[in-house]
Amino acid sequence: MAAIIEKNHKGRCLQGSIAYRRSQQTADTYGVLITDVEEGQPCLQCGDVCPGFSPHIWRKNCTSCKCPREDHDVCHEEWASVRSRLGLKADESNGLPGFSDPRERGLAWAPPGLPPHKVDEYFSTLPEISVPRLGTPGERHRDRQLAFQLPKQDLARAYCRYLDLKHASSADDFMAARNEIALDIGTVQEIVEEDLCCGACLEPLKYGSLAVLASKLGVLHHPACFRCNDCKELLVDLAYCVHEDMIFCERHYAEQLKPRCSACDELIFSGEYTKAMNKDWHSGHFCCWQCDESLTGQRYVLRDEHPYCIKCYESVFANGCEECNKIIGIDSKDLSYKDKHWHEACFLCNRCRVSLVDKQFGSKVDKIYCGNCYDAQFASRCDGCGEIFRAGTKKMEYKTRQWHEKCFCCVVCKNPIGTKSFIPREQEIYCAGCYEDKFATRCVKCNKIITSGGVTYKNEPWHRDCFTCSNCNNSLAGQRFTSRDDKPYCADCFGELFAKRCTACSKPITGIGGTRFISFEDRHWHNECFICAGCKTSLVGRGFITDGDDIICPECAKAKLM
Repeated sequence: MAAIIEKNHKGRCLQGSIAYRRSQQTADTYGVLITDVEEGQPCLQCGDVCPGFSPHIWRKNCTSCKCPREDHDVCHEEWASVRSRLGLKADESNGLPGFSDPRERGLAWAPPGLPPHKVDEYFSTLPEISVPRLGTPGERHRDRQLAFQLPKQDLARAYCRYLDLKHASSADDFMAARNEIALDIGTVQEIVEEDLCCGACLEPLKYGSLAVLASKLGVLHHPACFRCNDCKELLVDLAYCVHEDMIFCERHYAEQLKPRCSACDELIFSGEYTKAMNKDWHSGHFCCWQCDESLTGQRYVLRDEHPYCIKCYESVFANGCEECNKIIGIDSKDLSYKDKHWHEACFLCNRCRVSLVDKQFGSKVDKIYCGNCYDAQFASRCDGCGEIFRAGTKKMEYKTRQWHEKCFCCVVCKNPIGTKSFIPREQEIYCAGCYEDKFATRCVKCNKIITSGGVTYKNEPWHRDCFTCSNCNNSLAGQRFTSRDDKPYCADCFGELFAKRCTACSKPITGIGGTRFISFEDRHWHNECFICAGCKTSLVGRGFITDGDDIICPECAKAKLM
Protein backbone atom coordinates (compact mmCIF):
# COMPACT_ATOMS: atom_id res chain seq x y z
CA MET A 1 0.00 0.00 0.00
CA ALA A 2 1.10 3.63 -0.45
CA ALA A 3 3.12 4.99 2.48
CA ILE A 4 1.99 8.38 3.83
CA ILE A 5 4.59 11.08 4.54
CA GLU A 6 3.21 13.93 6.69
CA LYS A 7 3.73 17.44 5.29
CA ASN A 8 2.55 20.94 6.10
CA HIS A 9 0.36 21.15 3.01
CA LYS A 10 -3.32 20.64 2.32
CA GLY A 11 -2.36 17.60 0.25
CA ARG A 12 -0.47 14.53 1.45
CA CYS A 13 2.92 13.56 0.11
CA LEU A 14 2.95 9.86 -0.70
CA GLN A 15 5.44 7.32 -1.96
CA GLY A 16 3.81 5.24 -4.69
CA SER A 17 4.36 1.50 -4.42
CA ILE A 18 3.08 -1.53 -6.28
CA ALA A 19 0.96 -4.05 -4.46
CA TYR A 20 1.12 -6.54 -7.32
CA ARG A 21 3.74 -7.50 -9.89
CA ARG A 22 4.51 -4.44 -11.96
CA SER A 23 4.06 -4.82 -15.68
CA GLN A 24 6.83 -3.65 -18.00
CA GLN A 25 4.31 -2.31 -20.51
CA THR A 26 4.36 1.41 -21.15
CA ALA A 27 1.53 3.82 -21.75
CA ASP A 28 2.30 3.59 -25.47
CA THR A 29 0.72 0.12 -25.47
CA TYR A 30 -2.58 1.81 -24.60
CA GLY A 31 -2.25 4.79 -26.92
CA VAL A 32 -5.64 4.49 -28.62
CA LEU A 33 -7.69 7.68 -28.84
CA ILE A 34 -11.25 7.72 -27.57
CA THR A 35 -13.35 8.78 -30.52
CA ASP A 36 -16.89 7.74 -29.60
CA VAL A 37 -17.75 10.81 -27.46
CA GLU A 38 -19.33 14.11 -28.33
CA GLU A 39 -16.60 16.70 -27.95
CA GLY A 40 -17.50 20.27 -27.10
CA GLN A 41 -20.58 19.46 -25.03
CA PRO A 42 -21.04 21.76 -22.00
CA CYS A 43 -20.16 20.72 -18.45
CA LEU A 44 -23.26 20.50 -16.26
CA GLN A 45 -21.19 21.34 -13.16
CA CYS A 46 -18.89 24.15 -14.39
CA GLY A 47 -21.26 25.88 -16.82
CA ASP A 48 -19.57 28.52 -18.97
CA VAL A 49 -16.23 28.04 -17.19
CA CYS A 50 -15.65 24.89 -19.24
CA PRO A 51 -15.34 25.53 -23.00
CA GLY A 52 -16.79 22.08 -23.70
CA PHE A 53 -15.95 18.42 -23.27
CA SER A 54 -12.43 17.65 -24.39
CA PRO A 55 -11.61 13.97 -23.76
CA HIS A 56 -8.35 12.92 -22.15
CA ILE A 57 -6.44 10.32 -24.09
CA TRP A 58 -7.22 7.60 -21.53
CA ARG A 59 -8.88 9.15 -18.48
CA LYS A 60 -12.66 9.41 -18.35
CA ASN A 61 -12.55 13.14 -17.64
CA CYS A 62 -12.45 16.45 -19.48
CA THR A 63 -8.98 17.97 -20.01
CA SER A 64 -10.47 21.48 -19.83
CA CYS A 65 -12.27 21.40 -16.47
CA LYS A 66 -11.13 18.02 -15.08
CA CYS A 67 -14.75 16.98 -14.42
CA PRO A 68 -15.82 13.39 -15.27
CA ARG A 69 -17.31 12.66 -18.65
CA GLU A 70 -20.67 11.92 -16.98
CA ASP A 71 -20.85 15.55 -15.78
CA HIS A 72 -21.00 16.75 -19.41
CA ASP A 73 -24.03 16.66 -21.63
CA VAL A 74 -22.77 13.78 -23.76
CA CYS A 75 -24.66 10.64 -24.64
CA HIS A 76 -24.82 7.82 -27.20
CA GLU A 77 -27.96 7.78 -29.27
CA GLU A 78 -27.05 4.37 -30.70
CA TRP A 79 -27.55 2.89 -27.20
CA ALA A 80 -30.96 4.31 -26.42
CA SER A 81 -32.13 0.75 -25.64
CA VAL A 82 -30.55 -1.28 -22.86
CA ARG A 83 -31.13 -4.46 -24.88
CA SER A 84 -29.00 -3.10 -27.71
CA ARG A 85 -26.40 -2.02 -25.13
CA LEU A 86 -26.25 -5.61 -23.89
CA GLY A 87 -26.18 -6.97 -27.41
CA LEU A 88 -29.59 -8.64 -27.11
CA LYS A 89 -32.29 -8.90 -29.75
CA ALA A 90 -35.26 -6.58 -29.55
CA ASP A 91 -38.06 -7.78 -27.30
CA GLU A 92 -41.05 -8.66 -29.47
CA SER A 93 -43.39 -8.27 -26.47
CA ASN A 94 -42.69 -4.61 -26.09
CA GLY A 95 -46.28 -3.55 -25.76
CA LEU A 96 -49.65 -3.75 -27.33
CA PRO A 97 -50.69 -2.14 -30.61
CA GLY A 98 -50.16 1.60 -30.48
CA PHE A 99 -47.31 1.28 -27.96
CA SER A 100 -44.57 -0.42 -29.93
CA ASP A 101 -42.27 2.62 -29.43
CA PRO A 102 -42.18 4.29 -25.96
CA ARG A 103 -41.25 7.58 -27.63
CA GLU A 104 -44.75 7.74 -29.05
CA ARG A 105 -45.84 8.11 -25.42
CA GLY A 106 -43.15 10.72 -24.66
CA LEU A 107 -40.85 8.24 -22.89
CA ALA A 108 -37.24 7.28 -23.63
CA TRP A 109 -37.94 3.82 -22.20
CA ALA A 110 -40.84 1.81 -20.79
CA PRO A 111 -40.99 -1.69 -19.27
CA PRO A 112 -41.85 -4.10 -22.12
CA GLY A 113 -45.06 -6.06 -22.26
CA LEU A 114 -47.27 -3.57 -20.41
CA PRO A 115 -50.31 -1.70 -21.76
CA PRO A 116 -50.17 2.12 -21.51
CA HIS A 117 -52.20 2.43 -18.28
CA LYS A 118 -49.93 -0.12 -16.56
CA VAL A 119 -46.85 1.78 -17.73
CA ASP A 120 -48.28 4.88 -16.05
CA GLU A 121 -48.96 2.86 -12.90
CA TYR A 122 -45.40 1.50 -12.89
CA PHE A 123 -43.76 4.94 -13.17
CA SER A 124 -46.09 6.37 -10.49
CA THR A 125 -44.25 4.19 -7.93
CA LEU A 126 -40.82 5.67 -8.78
CA PRO A 127 -39.18 9.01 -7.93
CA GLU A 128 -39.79 11.69 -10.56
CA ILE A 129 -36.08 11.79 -11.53
CA SER A 130 -36.32 8.09 -12.48
CA VAL A 131 -39.17 8.63 -14.95
CA PRO A 132 -37.45 9.04 -18.38
CA ARG A 133 -39.87 11.48 -20.00
CA LEU A 134 -38.43 13.01 -23.14
CA GLY A 135 -36.96 16.45 -22.67
CA THR A 136 -36.92 16.25 -18.85
CA PRO A 137 -34.15 15.71 -16.26
CA GLY A 138 -35.42 12.13 -16.05
CA GLU A 139 -34.29 11.43 -19.62
CA ARG A 140 -30.83 12.86 -18.88
CA HIS A 141 -30.66 10.88 -15.63
CA ARG A 142 -31.39 7.63 -17.51
CA ASP A 143 -28.68 8.39 -20.04
CA ARG A 144 -26.14 8.93 -17.27
CA GLN A 145 -27.23 5.78 -15.46
CA LEU A 146 -26.83 3.77 -18.67
CA ALA A 147 -23.25 5.03 -18.98
CA PHE A 148 -22.51 4.38 -15.30
CA GLN A 149 -24.30 1.10 -14.56
CA LEU A 150 -23.64 -0.49 -17.96
CA PRO A 151 -20.18 0.75 -19.01
CA LYS A 152 -19.72 -0.25 -22.64
CA GLN A 153 -16.12 -1.38 -22.04
CA ASP A 154 -17.50 -4.02 -19.66
CA LEU A 155 -19.98 -5.32 -22.19
CA ALA A 156 -17.92 -5.73 -25.35
CA ARG A 157 -14.17 -6.20 -25.85
CA ALA A 158 -14.34 -3.92 -28.89
CA TYR A 159 -14.66 -0.96 -26.53
CA CYS A 160 -11.70 -1.97 -24.31
CA ARG A 161 -8.99 0.49 -25.38
CA TYR A 162 -6.32 -0.67 -22.95
CA LEU A 163 -6.77 -4.43 -22.92
CA ASP A 164 -3.54 -6.26 -23.74
CA LEU A 165 -4.17 -8.85 -26.45
CA LYS A 166 -2.63 -11.54 -24.29
CA HIS A 167 -5.43 -11.00 -21.81
CA ALA A 168 -8.19 -10.82 -24.44
CA SER A 169 -9.26 -14.41 -23.86
CA SER A 170 -9.63 -13.72 -20.14
CA ALA A 171 -11.88 -10.78 -20.94
CA ASP A 172 -13.94 -12.89 -23.36
CA ASP A 173 -14.32 -15.66 -20.78
CA PHE A 174 -15.36 -13.19 -18.10
CA MET A 175 -17.98 -11.53 -20.31
CA ALA A 176 -19.35 -14.84 -21.55
CA ALA A 177 -19.64 -16.27 -18.03
CA ARG A 178 -21.31 -13.10 -16.81
CA ASN A 179 -23.82 -13.10 -19.64
CA GLU A 180 -24.64 -16.74 -19.07
CA ILE A 181 -24.71 -16.87 -15.28
CA ALA A 182 -25.35 -13.41 -13.88
CA LEU A 183 -26.70 -10.88 -16.40
CA ASP A 184 -30.41 -10.50 -17.02
CA ILE A 185 -33.24 -7.99 -17.48
CA GLY A 186 -36.08 -7.89 -14.98
CA THR A 187 -39.70 -8.15 -16.07
CA VAL A 188 -42.67 -6.24 -14.71
CA GLN A 189 -45.77 -8.27 -13.91
CA GLU A 190 -48.97 -8.00 -11.93
CA ILE A 191 -49.21 -9.74 -8.54
CA VAL A 192 -51.83 -12.48 -8.81
CA GLU A 193 -51.12 -14.32 -5.56
CA GLU A 194 -51.61 -13.50 -1.91
CA ASP A 195 -48.97 -13.42 0.84
CA LEU A 196 -45.99 -12.54 -1.36
CA CYS A 197 -43.20 -10.33 -0.02
CA CYS A 198 -40.61 -8.03 -1.62
CA GLY A 199 -37.16 -9.63 -1.89
CA ALA A 200 -35.49 -6.39 -0.77
CA CYS A 201 -37.60 -4.69 1.95
CA LEU A 202 -39.51 -7.90 2.92
CA GLU A 203 -42.75 -5.88 3.04
CA PRO A 204 -45.91 -7.49 1.53
CA LEU A 205 -46.60 -7.16 -2.18
CA LYS A 206 -50.16 -5.96 -2.62
CA TYR A 207 -52.43 -8.19 -4.68
CA GLY A 208 -53.03 -6.64 -8.12
CA SER A 209 -50.05 -4.27 -7.88
CA LEU A 210 -47.00 -4.32 -10.15
CA ALA A 211 -43.70 -5.96 -9.18
CA VAL A 212 -40.33 -6.61 -10.87
CA LEU A 213 -39.29 -10.25 -11.24
CA ALA A 214 -35.57 -11.09 -11.13
CA SER A 215 -35.79 -14.48 -12.79
CA LYS A 216 -32.14 -15.34 -12.01
CA LEU A 217 -33.17 -15.43 -8.35
CA GLY A 218 -36.89 -16.09 -8.75
CA VAL A 219 -37.61 -13.14 -6.47
CA LEU A 220 -40.16 -10.31 -6.82
CA HIS A 221 -39.48 -6.70 -5.82
CA HIS A 222 -41.45 -3.49 -5.43
CA PRO A 223 -40.47 -1.35 -8.45
CA ALA A 224 -38.87 1.21 -6.10
CA CYS A 225 -36.89 -1.56 -4.33
CA PHE A 226 -35.25 -3.01 -7.46
CA ARG A 227 -31.83 -1.47 -6.76
CA CYS A 228 -28.13 -2.30 -6.87
CA ASN A 229 -26.92 -3.73 -3.56
CA ASP A 230 -23.76 -1.58 -3.79
CA CYS A 231 -24.69 1.88 -5.12
CA LYS A 232 -28.35 1.62 -4.01
CA GLU A 233 -29.49 3.17 -7.30
CA LEU A 234 -32.54 1.95 -9.21
CA LEU A 235 -31.39 -0.49 -11.86
CA VAL A 236 -31.56 1.30 -15.19
CA ASP A 237 -34.01 -0.29 -17.64
CA LEU A 238 -34.23 -3.24 -15.16
CA ALA A 239 -30.80 -4.62 -16.19
CA TYR A 240 -29.15 -6.50 -13.31
CA CYS A 241 -26.53 -9.06 -12.37
CA VAL A 242 -26.66 -11.69 -9.62
CA HIS A 243 -23.72 -12.49 -7.33
CA GLU A 244 -23.93 -14.53 -4.13
CA ASP A 245 -27.74 -14.22 -4.12
CA MET A 246 -27.53 -10.40 -4.25
CA ILE A 247 -28.52 -8.05 -7.07
CA PHE A 248 -26.03 -5.55 -8.52
CA CYS A 249 -25.80 -3.23 -11.47
CA GLU A 250 -23.31 -4.57 -14.02
CA ARG A 251 -20.59 -2.10 -12.93
CA HIS A 252 -20.60 -3.18 -9.31
CA TYR A 253 -21.07 -6.84 -10.18
CA ALA A 254 -17.88 -6.69 -12.25
CA GLU A 255 -16.04 -4.93 -9.41
CA GLN A 256 -16.91 -7.80 -7.08
CA LEU A 257 -14.74 -10.00 -9.28
CA LYS A 258 -12.21 -7.77 -11.04
CA PRO A 259 -10.28 -4.59 -10.17
CA ARG A 260 -11.20 -1.49 -12.18
CA CYS A 261 -8.70 1.14 -13.29
CA SER A 262 -9.47 4.40 -11.51
CA ALA A 263 -8.22 6.37 -14.51
CA CYS A 264 -9.63 4.77 -17.68
CA ASP A 265 -12.57 3.01 -15.95
CA GLU A 266 -11.82 -0.33 -17.61
CA LEU A 267 -11.63 -3.69 -15.85
CA ILE A 268 -8.11 -4.96 -15.26
CA PHE A 269 -7.60 -8.52 -16.50
CA SER A 270 -3.87 -8.53 -15.89
CA GLY A 271 -2.55 -9.80 -12.58
CA GLU A 272 0.02 -6.99 -12.64
CA TYR A 273 -1.30 -3.56 -11.76
CA THR A 274 -0.74 -0.67 -9.38
CA LYS A 275 -2.64 -0.28 -6.14
CA ALA A 276 -2.44 3.14 -4.46
CA MET A 277 -4.77 5.54 -2.62
CA ASN A 278 -7.05 2.56 -1.96
CA LYS A 279 -7.71 2.39 -5.71
CA ASP A 280 -6.57 0.19 -8.59
CA TRP A 281 -4.79 1.41 -11.73
CA HIS A 282 -3.34 0.02 -14.91
CA SER A 283 0.39 0.32 -14.33
CA GLY A 284 0.71 2.92 -17.08
CA HIS A 285 -2.27 4.93 -15.81
CA PHE A 286 -1.10 5.79 -12.30
CA CYS A 287 0.08 9.26 -13.34
CA CYS A 288 0.14 12.86 -12.22
CA TRP A 289 -3.31 14.42 -12.57
CA GLN A 290 -1.73 17.54 -14.07
CA CYS A 291 1.07 16.42 -16.41
CA ASP A 292 0.35 12.67 -16.87
CA GLU A 293 3.87 11.68 -15.84
CA SER A 294 4.01 8.21 -14.29
CA LEU A 295 4.01 8.14 -10.50
CA THR A 296 4.96 4.48 -10.23
CA GLY A 297 7.70 4.32 -7.59
CA GLN A 298 7.68 8.12 -7.28
CA ARG A 299 6.66 10.46 -4.48
CA TYR A 300 3.38 12.21 -5.04
CA VAL A 301 0.96 14.50 -3.22
CA LEU A 302 -2.72 13.68 -2.83
CA ARG A 303 -5.02 16.65 -3.39
CA ASP A 304 -8.83 16.40 -3.76
CA GLU A 305 -8.43 12.60 -4.16
CA HIS A 306 -6.12 13.06 -7.16
CA PRO A 307 -2.36 12.37 -7.23
CA TYR A 308 0.13 15.04 -8.34
CA CYS A 309 3.84 14.79 -8.95
CA ILE A 310 5.94 17.01 -6.72
CA LYS A 311 6.72 19.50 -9.48
CA CYS A 312 3.08 19.98 -10.54
CA TYR A 313 1.80 20.18 -6.99
CA GLU A 314 4.28 22.89 -6.10
CA SER A 315 3.57 24.88 -9.26
CA VAL A 316 -0.23 24.68 -8.89
CA PHE A 317 -0.93 24.56 -5.16
CA ALA A 318 2.16 25.48 -3.13
CA ASN A 319 2.14 28.90 -1.44
CA GLY A 320 4.63 31.66 -2.12
CA CYS A 321 6.78 32.99 0.73
CA GLU A 322 5.89 36.53 1.81
CA GLU A 323 9.54 37.30 2.55
CA CYS A 324 11.58 35.82 -0.30
CA ASN A 325 8.77 35.38 -2.88
CA LYS A 326 9.90 31.82 -3.59
CA ILE A 327 7.68 28.72 -3.59
CA ILE A 328 7.32 26.90 -0.26
CA GLY A 329 7.99 23.36 -1.40
CA ILE A 330 6.53 20.22 0.15
CA ASP A 331 9.81 19.53 1.94
CA SER A 332 9.69 22.92 3.69
CA LYS A 333 7.61 23.89 6.66
CA ASP A 334 4.87 26.34 5.68
CA LEU A 335 4.14 28.93 8.40
CA SER A 336 0.96 30.95 7.85
CA TYR A 337 -0.79 33.91 9.45
CA LYS A 338 -3.85 35.68 8.04
CA ASP A 339 -3.60 34.12 4.54
CA LYS A 340 0.12 34.90 4.33
CA HIS A 341 2.83 32.25 4.22
CA TRP A 342 6.53 32.06 5.04
CA HIS A 343 9.39 29.59 4.96
CA GLU A 344 10.43 28.75 8.48
CA ALA A 345 13.75 30.54 7.93
CA CYS A 346 11.96 33.61 6.50
CA PHE A 347 9.55 34.12 9.41
CA LEU A 348 11.43 37.14 10.82
CA CYS A 349 10.68 40.42 12.58
CA ASN A 350 10.38 43.15 9.95
CA ARG A 351 12.53 45.50 12.04
CA CYS A 352 15.20 43.60 13.99
CA ARG A 353 15.15 40.44 11.81
CA VAL A 354 15.01 38.05 14.75
CA SER A 355 13.25 34.71 14.09
CA LEU A 356 9.61 34.65 15.23
CA VAL A 357 9.22 30.87 15.17
CA ASP A 358 7.53 29.75 18.41
CA LYS A 359 7.54 33.35 19.71
CA GLN A 360 4.85 35.95 20.28
CA PHE A 361 4.58 38.53 17.53
CA GLY A 362 2.41 41.40 16.41
CA SER A 363 1.14 42.45 12.98
CA LYS A 364 0.75 45.95 11.60
CA VAL A 365 0.09 47.07 8.01
CA ASP A 366 0.70 43.52 6.67
CA LYS A 367 4.09 43.29 8.40
CA ILE A 368 5.08 41.20 11.40
CA TYR A 369 7.18 42.28 14.38
CA CYS A 370 8.63 40.67 17.49
CA GLY A 371 7.01 41.69 20.77
CA ASN A 372 9.61 44.32 21.69
CA CYS A 373 9.63 46.00 18.27
CA TYR A 374 5.85 45.99 18.05
CA ASP A 375 5.51 47.51 21.51
CA ALA A 376 8.09 50.18 20.78
CA GLN A 377 6.34 51.30 17.60
CA PHE A 378 2.66 50.61 17.92
CA ALA A 379 1.55 49.48 21.39
CA SER A 380 -1.13 51.54 23.17
CA ARG A 381 -1.04 52.30 26.93
CA CYS A 382 -3.21 51.29 29.84
CA ASP A 383 -5.51 53.97 31.29
CA GLY A 384 -4.90 52.45 34.70
CA CYS A 385 -1.13 52.09 35.11
CA GLY A 386 0.07 53.95 32.02
CA GLU A 387 2.21 51.00 30.85
CA ILE A 388 2.07 49.66 27.27
CA PHE A 389 0.12 46.62 26.17
CA ARG A 390 2.69 44.07 25.16
CA ALA A 391 2.02 41.70 22.27
CA GLY A 392 -0.14 38.79 23.36
CA THR A 393 -1.42 40.40 26.58
CA LYS A 394 -5.13 40.62 27.32
CA LYS A 395 -6.76 44.02 26.95
CA MET A 396 -9.99 45.19 28.58
CA GLU A 397 -11.81 47.95 26.67
CA TYR A 398 -14.77 50.20 27.49
CA LYS A 399 -15.80 52.98 25.15
CA THR A 400 -12.56 54.87 24.36
CA ARG A 401 -10.60 53.58 27.35
CA GLN A 402 -8.50 50.42 27.80
CA TRP A 403 -6.83 48.62 30.69
CA HIS A 404 -4.63 45.64 31.48
CA GLU A 405 -6.75 42.88 32.94
CA LYS A 406 -5.19 43.40 36.40
CA CYS A 407 -5.66 47.19 36.13
CA PHE A 408 -9.34 46.98 35.31
CA CYS A 409 -10.48 47.09 38.93
CA CYS A 410 -12.89 48.94 41.23
CA VAL A 411 -11.61 52.36 42.34
CA VAL A 412 -12.82 51.71 45.90
CA CYS A 413 -12.07 48.06 46.79
CA LYS A 414 -9.33 47.59 44.13
CA ASN A 415 -10.63 44.11 43.23
CA PRO A 416 -10.28 43.14 39.51
CA ILE A 417 -13.62 43.33 37.77
CA GLY A 418 -12.84 40.79 35.02
CA THR A 419 -16.11 39.72 33.39
CA LYS A 420 -18.31 40.84 36.30
CA SER A 421 -20.74 43.76 35.97
CA PHE A 422 -19.47 47.27 36.74
CA ILE A 423 -20.79 50.86 36.87
CA PRO A 424 -18.86 53.80 35.37
CA ARG A 425 -19.14 57.21 37.05
CA GLU A 426 -17.32 60.16 35.55
CA GLN A 427 -13.79 58.77 34.96
CA GLU A 428 -13.94 56.06 37.61
CA ILE A 429 -15.03 52.42 37.51
CA TYR A 430 -16.93 50.85 40.43
CA CYS A 431 -17.99 47.31 41.16
CA ALA A 432 -21.71 46.97 41.84
CA GLY A 433 -21.23 46.62 45.62
CA CYS A 434 -18.99 49.65 46.05
CA TYR A 435 -21.17 51.79 43.82
CA GLU A 436 -24.22 51.02 45.92
CA ASP A 437 -22.33 51.70 49.14
CA LYS A 438 -21.17 55.07 47.90
CA PHE A 439 -23.90 56.41 45.66
CA ALA A 440 -27.10 54.44 46.11
CA THR A 441 -30.18 56.19 47.66
CA ARG A 442 -30.65 55.41 51.35
CA CYS A 443 -33.72 55.60 53.51
CA VAL A 444 -33.61 58.54 56.01
CA LYS A 445 -35.14 56.36 58.68
CA CYS A 446 -33.17 53.05 58.50
CA ASN A 447 -30.19 54.25 56.39
CA LYS A 448 -30.43 51.17 54.19
CA ILE A 449 -30.31 51.24 50.37
CA ILE A 450 -33.62 51.72 48.58
CA THR A 451 -33.59 49.27 45.66
CA SER A 452 -37.20 49.75 44.55
CA GLY A 453 -40.55 51.21 45.59
CA GLY A 454 -39.35 54.15 47.70
CA VAL A 455 -41.33 57.16 48.93
CA THR A 456 -40.20 60.80 48.84
CA TYR A 457 -41.36 63.14 51.59
CA LYS A 458 -39.98 66.66 51.90
CA ASN A 459 -37.34 65.75 49.28
CA GLU A 460 -36.06 62.88 51.38
CA PRO A 461 -36.21 59.17 50.47
CA TRP A 462 -37.96 56.50 52.55
CA HIS A 463 -38.64 52.82 52.13
CA ARG A 464 -42.36 52.33 51.79
CA ASP A 465 -42.27 50.18 54.91
CA CYS A 466 -40.30 52.83 56.80
CA PHE A 467 -42.65 55.70 55.98
CA THR A 468 -45.02 55.23 58.96
CA CYS A 469 -47.05 57.29 61.38
CA SER A 470 -44.83 58.65 64.13
CA ASN A 471 -47.41 57.61 66.71
CA CYS A 472 -48.97 54.28 65.66
CA ASN A 473 -46.29 53.12 63.16
CA ASN A 474 -48.88 52.20 60.54
CA SER A 475 -47.68 52.66 56.95
CA LEU A 476 -48.57 56.00 55.42
CA ALA A 477 -47.81 54.94 51.83
CA GLY A 478 -50.91 55.65 49.78
CA GLN A 479 -52.77 57.02 52.85
CA ARG A 480 -53.83 60.52 53.97
CA PHE A 481 -51.41 62.00 56.46
CA THR A 482 -50.20 65.30 57.88
CA SER A 483 -47.18 66.40 59.84
CA ARG A 484 -46.27 68.26 62.96
CA ASP A 485 -42.76 69.28 63.93
CA ASP A 486 -41.52 67.57 60.69
CA LYS A 487 -42.94 64.24 61.78
CA PRO A 488 -45.63 62.48 59.75
CA TYR A 489 -48.88 61.32 61.38
CA CYS A 490 -51.85 59.47 60.08
CA ALA A 491 -55.13 61.38 60.20
CA ASP A 492 -56.43 59.47 63.20
CA CYS A 493 -53.33 59.95 65.33
CA PHE A 494 -52.96 63.59 64.36
CA GLY A 495 -56.54 64.26 65.38
CA GLU A 496 -56.19 62.43 68.65
CA LEU A 497 -52.95 64.15 69.55
CA PHE A 498 -53.21 67.70 68.24
CA ALA A 499 -56.60 68.60 66.70
CA LYS A 500 -59.38 70.79 68.31
CA ARG A 501 -62.45 68.84 69.39
CA CYS A 502 -65.98 69.45 68.31
CA THR A 503 -68.18 70.89 71.16
CA ALA A 504 -71.12 68.88 69.85
CA CYS A 505 -69.64 65.39 69.08
CA SER A 506 -66.35 65.64 70.99
CA LYS A 507 -64.48 64.22 67.97
CA PRO A 508 -61.30 65.88 66.70
CA ILE A 509 -61.52 68.51 63.99
CA THR A 510 -58.51 67.64 61.80
CA GLY A 511 -59.14 69.75 58.73
CA ILE A 512 -57.57 66.93 56.61
CA GLY A 513 -59.23 66.60 53.26
CA GLY A 514 -60.74 70.10 53.45
CA THR A 515 -63.12 69.60 56.43
CA ARG A 516 -64.65 72.95 57.52
CA PHE A 517 -65.29 73.95 61.11
CA ILE A 518 -66.73 76.88 63.09
CA SER A 519 -65.24 78.56 66.11
CA PHE A 520 -67.02 80.80 68.65
CA GLU A 521 -65.25 82.16 71.67
CA ASP A 522 -63.31 79.10 72.92
CA ARG A 523 -65.60 76.51 71.43
CA HIS A 524 -65.41 74.70 68.03
CA TRP A 525 -67.79 72.70 65.89
CA HIS A 526 -67.69 70.61 62.74
CA ASN A 527 -69.83 72.31 60.10
CA GLU A 528 -72.27 69.43 60.23
CA CYS A 529 -72.39 69.58 64.04
CA PHE A 530 -73.18 73.34 64.20
CA ILE A 531 -77.00 72.96 64.58
CA CYS A 532 -79.81 74.37 66.69
CA ALA A 533 -80.21 72.46 69.94
CA GLY A 534 -83.98 72.83 69.59
CA CYS A 535 -85.03 72.27 65.96
CA LYS A 536 -81.73 70.68 64.81
CA THR A 537 -81.44 72.90 61.76
CA SER A 538 -77.97 73.96 60.58
CA LEU A 539 -76.89 77.32 61.90
CA VAL A 540 -74.00 77.64 59.38
CA GLY A 541 -74.25 81.11 57.85
CA ARG A 542 -77.19 82.09 60.16
CA GLY A 543 -77.52 84.00 63.36
CA PHE A 544 -77.69 82.06 66.62
CA ILE A 545 -78.14 82.61 70.32
CA THR A 546 -76.26 80.87 73.11
CA ASP A 547 -78.29 79.17 75.75
CA GLY A 548 -75.86 78.00 78.37
CA ASP A 549 -73.80 75.29 76.68
CA ASP A 550 -76.28 75.11 73.79
CA ILE A 551 -76.78 77.20 70.70
CA ILE A 552 -80.24 77.81 69.31
CA CYS A 553 -81.72 79.55 66.31
CA PRO A 554 -83.63 82.85 66.77
CA GLU A 555 -86.99 81.17 66.25
CA CYS A 556 -86.39 78.62 68.99
CA ALA A 557 -85.10 81.42 71.23
CA LYS A 558 -88.37 83.40 70.76
CA ALA A 559 -90.42 80.33 71.40
CA LYS A 560 -88.52 79.66 74.58
CA LEU A 561 -89.08 83.19 75.87
CA MET A 562 -92.80 83.06 75.23
